[in-house]
Amino acid sequence: MINQISETAKIGKNVKIWHFVYVGDRTEIGDNCKIGSLSHIDYDVKIGENTLIEGMVYIPPKCVIGKNCFIGPNVVLTNDPYPPSSKWAGVVIEDGVIIGANAVIRAGVRIKVNSVVGMGSVVIQDVPAYAVVMGNPAKIKYSRVAYDWKQKAWNK
Repeated sequence: MINQISETAKIGKNVKIWHFVYVGDRTEIGDNCKIGSLSHIDYDVKIGENTLIEGMVYIPPKCVIGKNCFIGPNVVLTNDPYPPSSKWAGVVIEDGVIIGANAVIRAGVRIKVNSVVGMGSVVIQDVPAYAVVMGNPAKIKYSRVAYDWKQKAWNK
């Protein structure tokens, strides 16, 4: 297992970091997080406790991810809305958010508490709390309550 973890990164208790992961300077990862293989978490990133980040996820500088989140495989967060530019805007993902595989989130977007981003979605504007968004560009499809009901039915 070869990882590159900055000496200035703060890693919480019971954090599992899988193979070939990069964690940059001054990044903070909360307790009980899991970081999947081949993920790149750049500098000045903050990740709250109990968050699961699957493999091959890219999180650029200045992004903030809340507590109890799920970030699916191959998710890409961006921090430059007009590349290449000299001004960056990180993505903010609030507590309890679920982001499906292969989603792309535009720089400066805020995904509010307990919302869901469907797999393969391209999010170009803020996502309201308790909303489920899907598509390209991502649009509201239903509520988090409906999502939780569908998930419960699926698990039966």
